[in-house]
Amino acid sequence: MTAHPSGLLTEAFEAQRDRLRAVAYRVLGSHADAEDVVQEAWMRLVRQDPTTIGNLAGWLTTVVGRISLDLLRSRRARPETDYEQEFANLVVTPDDDLAPDEQVALADSVGLALLIVLDSLTPSERLAFVLHDMFAVPFHDIGQILGKSADATKMIASRARRKVRATDRPTGSDREHRQVVQAFGAAALSGDFEALLRVLDPNVKLSVDTPDGRVVTLGATKVASGARMFSGKAARQRPVLVNGIPGHMSWRPDGSPFSVIAFTVTEGRIVGIHIVIDPAKLASIQLPAPA
Repeated sequence: MTAHPSGLLTEAFEAQRDRLRAVAYRVLGSHADAEDVVQEAWMRLVRQDPTTIGNLAGWLTTVVGRISLDLLRSRRARPETDYEQEFANLVVTPDDDLAPDEQVALADSVGLALLIVLDSLTPSERLAFVLHDMFAVPFHDIGQILGKSADATKMIASRARRKVRATDRPTGSDREHRQVVQAFGAAALSGDFEALLRVLDPNVKLSVDTPDGRVVTLGATKVASGARMFSGKAARQRPVLVNGIPGHMSWRPDGSPFSVIAFTVTEGRIVGIHIVIDPAKLASIQLPAPA
């Protein structure tokens, strides 16, 4: 590769930026972190002798992979830090706003459910799965990032793939997902405890982002009890799409947003609920108007 004048180097990097950002986001599950990783990759590029780079796209992918892997590992070393999907990055639209093909494209591009599944993988598994299965990076190249042989990397990716298939979003249709979400909402509004238990997985996890931090509740009985108490506080409600997946939103009597709810549904039951009631976080999301 011949030396790039500064302008050409910038142009070459910008041509790769969207792909690099997509790689980092899939690995990290955070738009802010992905932007930081891509910026760090640029800083490393300008410090590198361009004549030593034979394939710019491959070199940048490797750099982004290494930086992302280091960040994933540092997160594991600080278990008190919560890196679940950032609600400031969610796309919330009325449930009737998008055509079916647009819903599929949105869910595929930013899928919250998949990001939650990826959170269950080890850093090496997540990197190998994302780079190979989503971006077709060869196992040899991924192995260089992980410090593993191509065969060992292939085994890591295969293990990750099995985990994803075991816990990924069900094969049921969006209509079935929507019906489960609607059943939950109706049961919560009516205070029907038994109906809530029927749509909740026994090991369901509820995460609520409040002004004082995140509160996590585990188990169908506790989540159902909380849902009944929570349901009476909003004046207006409507179904929405949260990153292309059926969810729910509600408003206070004065028209200000009260909550955004995202659901993860597996085999006809809700296995995860993430609610935002923190006014500061709600203000950071572009939200639809009340119904």
